[in-house]
Amino acid sequence: MTRKGPFTTDSPLVLASGSPRRKELLTDLGLDFKVHPSTLDEPAPDEAELPLDYVQRMAEMKALDIARGYKTSTVLGADTIVVLGDWIMGKPKDASDALGMLSALSGRTHQVITGFCIVLPDGSVITKAVQTAVDMRTSTTAELKSYIATKEPMDKAGAYAIQGIGTFLVSGIRGSYTNVVGLPLTRVLEILMQWEVVIPSKSSCALP
Repeated sequence: MTRKGPFTTDSPLVLASGSPRRKELLTDLGLDFKVHPSTLDEPAPDEAELPLDYVQRMAEMKALDIARGYKTSTVLGADTIVVLGDWIMGKPKDASDALGMLSALSGRTHQVITGFCIVLPDGSVITKAVQTAVDMRTSTTAELKSYIATKEPMDKAGAYAIQGIGTFLVSGIRGSYTNVVGLPLTRVLEILMQWEVVIPSKSSCALP
């Protein structure tokens, strides 16, 4: 159910992602949209492919996949990665993989990059990426294992959720918070409003 928010959708919108975090971010704005996740397998980065290029390629791949079935809708796809040096971290394969990721991130600064792609009904494709620097506290192995035991890290890029239990791992960020959650909301909203897919809600416009 759509929540009351400051914005509303003025034309059909499809979110090509099953992420509950992305869904919640859009719902909180008051938007009405359909969720149809892409089920394409995500290939590994090409040799020498930059993280910014890779994450945008993944977002575009997902959005275009779903857009083929929604010719009269605007489709939004997104992909988030955690980058430490030249290590592009996706979701951990298992608990051991999660521990390896979190141990590497502990006490260091990494980048969270979300690529997003908006496919418009006229065939226009807009693909962007937003980057946020995240500082992590130094955590003990026992702390990390206890966190992994909650199961929260298992479906998160970099094996942590800044908006969940994993907030205790983060000592600071520089950039968009919602980008770390999974969608750079300000940038996405800006483009959707530019193309009049999203407009201010009528209830807010009625205020003096």
